[in-house]
Amino acid sequence: MSIRHGLLALLERGPMYGYQLRAAFEESTGSTWPLNIGQVYTTLGRLERDGLVRALPGGEGGQRPYAISDAGRADLGRWFTTPIGRADPPRDELSIKLTLAMSTPGVDVARVLRTQRKATMAALRRFTRLKQERAADDDLPRRLALDAMIFRAEAEVRWLDHCEAHLGRPG
Repeated sequence: MSIRHGLLALLERGPMYGYQLRAAFEESTGSTWPLNIGQVYTTLGRLERDGLVRALPGGEGGQRPYAISDAGRADLGRWFTTPIGRADPPRDELSIKLTLAMSTPGVDVARVLRTQRKATMAALRRFTRLKQERAADDDLPRRLALDAMIFRAEAEVRWLDHCEAHLGRPG
């Protein structure tokens, strides 16, 4: 997830302080991706350095509001119109963990899979419950974020099934 572009998108709505950006980010993503306030201010500092945002005068209590610049709007527009690349897949900690477990003496790989399945199923139930609680909610972005998390958890369960099926096979 690009925190940088997330903040630019929020600033396109209008100027905001760091804490407002954090709250708006979490609200926009259905509170599914918590954002550390330190990340917000570090990212704002880089965005300001790169000329994509500017600090506005007249902050309250030592806080400075930030606004998106024309260069920031152009960068945001490119991000929205550029597909997410698949050439360099993101590191998948579960895949790394499982492949290392399979080659590390003394590791019970079946137990690693069972433990992960239990955690993934608990997450799937939590996401499904959140979706049901918000069924009447008119917030489409939140519902879609929850759908993405549900689909990923379902895919992980399928992959765990696949791994378990191959554990008992020779080679």
